[in-house]
Amino acid sequence: MDFSTVRWEEVGKASIETLQILGVSGLFTVILGLPLGVLLFMTARSASIKSRAVYTILSLIVNILRSVPFIILIVALIPFTRILVGTATGVLGVIPPLVISAAPYFARLVENTLREVDRGVIEAAQAMGASTGQIVRRVLLPEALPGLLAGITITIVTLVSYTAMAGMVGGGGLGTLAINYGYFRYQNEIMIISVVSMIILVQILQMAGDRLVTFFTRK
Repeated sequence: MDFSTVRWEEVGKASIETLQILGVSGLFTVILGLPLGVLLFMTARSASIKSRAVYTILSLIVNILRSVPFIILIVALIPFTRILVGTATGVLGVIPPLVISAAPYFARLVENTLREVDRGVIEAAQAMGASTGQIVRRVLLPEALPGLLAGITITIVTLVSYTAMAGMVGGGGLGTLAINYGYFRYQNEIMIISVVSMIILVQILQMAGDRLVTFFTRK
């Protein structure tokens, strides 16, 4: 293999695109998935028939979205993506399907994390007259913060693999680079560089997430 022929500017551009995709899609995944997970948790433990019905509907939608393979979802959402952002390829084109796929996944992680919060703390807040919003903001989320950070880390690492699959439909980033050069043009050097870059990225993200979890757990 001759790495001297590698177009490093293309590798750098693809790496930046991958970081852009992860940053934007990760942000919107948390923005949408966190309240959805809180809503799932609150409606699941409610005695109200209406709340239980809301939980059943939301849970069904989340399960459906989580069960669809991402490569199929991204193709199925092409018309919607074009309406939403004007294109179905490149950095912009891959963000909507990434968010739609990852937000339900993250919501389930949030729901499961909140279930681990000590019920005694919640009941104590209720006994002091705290409203539902105050319980969520001042009790649930602070108590579950380490677990939520762990869930965010897992979700973003998952998004890295999703960006690679998005390369099959011209999604941009290292995945597209690996497909266009490593697969179609048989340039194994590009394939190796893309894989190694993703491995390094995952390791950095995981280490950063683990440090944050450890820090807030100690606090």
